[in-house]
Amino acid sequence: MTHYLFTPPATPLLPVRGNTARFPVRRIFCVGRNYHAHAVEMGKPVDKSTARPFYFTKSPSTLVDSGATVPYPTGTSNYHFEMELVVAIGEAGFRVTESDAQRMIYGYAAGLDMTRRDLQLVARDQGRPWDLGKDFEKSAVCSEIIPIGNLGVLSTGAIALQVNGETKQSADLSQLIWNIPELLVDLTQFYHLEPGDIIYTGTPEGVGAVKTGDHITGQIANVGDVSLHIGAAE
Repeated sequence: MTHYLFTPPATPLLPVRGNTARFPVRRIFCVGRNYHAHAVEMGKPVDKSTARPFYFTKSPSTLVDSGATVPYPTGTSNYHFEMELVVAIGEAGFRVTESDAQRMIYGYAAGLDMTRRDLQLVARDQGRPWDLGKDFEKSAVCSEIIPIGNLGVLSTGAIALQVNGETKQSADLSQLIWNIPELLVDLTQFYHLEPGDIIYTGTPEGVGAVKTGDHITGQIANVGDVSLHIGAAE
């Protein structure tokens, strides 16, 4: 029997629609600048003909269920929302082809990649890692997972976000620069994807700051809704 110096953290779990079993989250990958208009608003346009996707990660411990109230994070005065389609991996893959994409997908969810934008931009402009801006507590919000079923590999569908009922982001999954199969092909050149990995696929234009007391809601057609309340700073 193994003895630990302290109690190890529990595996983060996500609910699954229509199933009492929960989805254990192994790793969180995030795709940067995967909608043209968002890349432009961030001052970093993307030319797909000469670029490839790029990624950052969030610790599984950053995961928080949709509907939660989270404290306004420390160290920032520019706390941003980013609405994203999340792909949940259910079958292992390494150096896959686009035809393998549907086999690997367990399902989809609606997610929020919450960001300390001021810290991210300082790091970006200094050529440093984005961890302080992206990988912080309660920064990966995720809805329940809907199994892939008859949805197949999603290529279209409205994606939108509101703050206090006012629409801030509105786009379509067809506007992704790199679609889901292309992302799985590229990411598996660098990682053995495994069941339990989830991928935040990028956010449309319209990102912006929220403050204590704000209520964020978001929707993705045929996938579901996500919400978050912003509480007082600790």
